Amino acid sequence: MLKGLDPYLTPDLLGALAEMGHGDHLALVDRNFPAYAHDQLVIQLPHSRMADVLRAILQVFPIDAFAHSAVTHMLTDDGDEGPALPICRETWNLAENREVADRGLRRHGPAGFYALASEAFVVVQTGETLPYACFLLPKGVI
Repeated sequence: MLKGLDPYLTPDLLGALAEMGHGDHLALVDRNFPAYAHDQLVIQLPHSRMADVLRAILQVFPIDAFAHSAVTHMLTDDGDEGPALPICRETWNLAENREVADRGLRRHGPAGFYALASEAFVVVQTGETLPYACFLLPKGVI
């Protein structure tokens, strides 16, 4: 037990975040995402909301200051945010507070997002029930 850490920052999650290098991506996904499809490290937080997990991660995770975009979000097949629009806005607001607003939010349909997520260092699967609430974050440096 450590003092002052958010309960969502489990030992497995903290270990994975610490092992990531500059430019590695964290996939933060909803409960519908095929997390085990690409033989990656998967950390499950089944009783969590996306925004709560993201808020916890951003306490310790530096977002890459040199990345093309600070956050990548999965769109619906129709090319919009769909039911995840409130989560997308909340995620962007949290990321904006990390001084990443100038690099913007990148969006991809499911196929493009899955391709990018397949190369993520770790997949953190939340209990988020809204479909398309899936994001990629590039790790920066301190």
